[in-house]
Amino acid sequence: MTPEGVTIKHPGKLFIGGEWVDAHSGRSIEIVNPNSEDVVARVAEADESDMDAAVAAARNAMDKGPWPTTPPAQRTAKLNEMIAHLEQRVPELAAAWTAQVGGLASFAPQMHGGAVMGLKGIAALGEQFEWVTQRPGQGVDTVVMAREPVGVVAAIAPWNGPFAIMANKVFYALVAGCPVIMKPSPETPLEAYIIAEAAEAAGLPPGTVNLVPGHREASDHLVNNPGIDKVTFTGSTVAGKRIAEVCGSRIARCTLELGGKSAAIVRDDFPIEAAAAILGNTITVMSGQVCAMLSRAIVPRKRHDELAEAIAGVMKGIKIGHSDDPEAQLGPLAMKRQLERVEMYIEEGRKSGADLITGGGRPAHMNKGYFIEPTLFANVDNTSRIAQEEIFGPVLCLIPAEDEEDAIRIANESDFGLNGSVFTTDPQAAYDIARRVRTGVVGQNGMRMEWSAPFGGFKQSGLGREGGEEGLWSYVETKTILLDGAPTVL
Repeated sequence: MTPEGVTIKHPGKLFIGGEWVDAHSGRSIEIVNPNSEDVVARVAEADESDMDAAVAAARNAMDKGPWPTTPPAQRTAKLNEMIAHLEQRVPELAAAWTAQVGGLASFAPQMHGGAVMGLKGIAALGEQFEWVTQRPGQGVDTVVMAREPVGVVAAIAPWNGPFAIMANKVFYALVAGCPVIMKPSPETPLEAYIIAEAAEAAGLPPGTVNLVPGHREASDHLVNNPGIDKVTFTGSTVAGKRIAEVCGSRIARCTLELGGKSAAIVRDDFPIEAAAAILGNTITVMSGQVCAMLSRAIVPRKRHDELAEAIAGVMKGIKIGHSDDPEAQLGPLAMKRQLERVEMYIEEGRKSGADLITGGGRPAHMNKGYFIEPTLFANVDNTSRIAQEEIFGPVLCLIPAEDEEDAIRIANESDFGLNGSVFTTDPQAAYDIARRVRTGVVGQNGMRMEWSAPFGGFKQSGLGREGGEEGLWSYVETKTILLDGAPTVL
């Protein structure tokens, strides 16, 4: 069973060792559309035995298969075949996202078409990256440094941007020569099925790409399997800490892109109306369910009330509607538990003494589905829960600051450090402030994204980077070879 517009050949099976196989558990995962609360898809559920089978297949592909030793240019050629397959299926990827998490249908084609285009840059690294280099040594004649596959990769993706995040992990792993096991979120497995079908269509060797949708217990079992050399995970900080603990116990590699509570610092030189338009419309992107979301806005105290009024005006004009409504600007939250989580934080905000300026409830005209109004709290204490904890919904905290120094202090007063922004007409000021904010990415005048650049966080927002050439580094090990003379072939 799959949603309308999405064709999966074997939704009731897993992809292990190059074959579509029955799940050991015999169980299925149900996918609920957050607009209607109806079940729209079912896929096979992998249990611990299936995870072990996938690791065994990937381990065999790593230790005996051709992919790790295939020349990088040939790997790139195969990845381009996968991209060609995925390009034809952008409408399906868009429909799957809308059906599973309620992403706006008006935005879905652009989002997924852009994600497929971005894979071309990753694939090109196969021919651009310096896989082997040499230089004269001090104690030996020649030092050769070879970058080799890190090993079997477990790729665990979240539900908010399931295709782009999973595909990036898979393509970086494959470029490096690593077999990969896809473990998508149980709420959004359909995109991973399409990636597996792309790998099958391109004729990748058996075990090079595997797919095992499953719940938390099976996922934990996968991470604990000693046959896994590296885990790449995007998701909550709580889950990331568990993965880091498991990997640390056996010195397995891991890349973690975790939560955020990103701050936008609004300088005096930036117009209030422009700041309100950006902040009020940004918090509704993907219903606020973005790890890099600008969920704290820090503004000079003398401009606070004016900005609060302007943002409220923007939020009140946002149209809430079903994902397939072309005029909708804010769709539902992805699932019932997420709606309940956001409502809990809104209640915490009320209790904290912050001013609820607008929103805070379910829209009166939507009697079904997981909808919430865009919500603005003003005069927020930066030490309160709504300012310190990731809400993952369309809830914005407006925080007054005494001056620019105080604004930087407030921005850094967080356990997270994933993203941030400086609202200013002066690029030099944006740069100077960005260098002082302890976060992995800072954009001028908004939640800026650049897929060709490294992305990741400071502090509890993660370990390592994804994107750009830097995204490949964690999928390779550096081998140093010391020689008495220069080799004739590298």
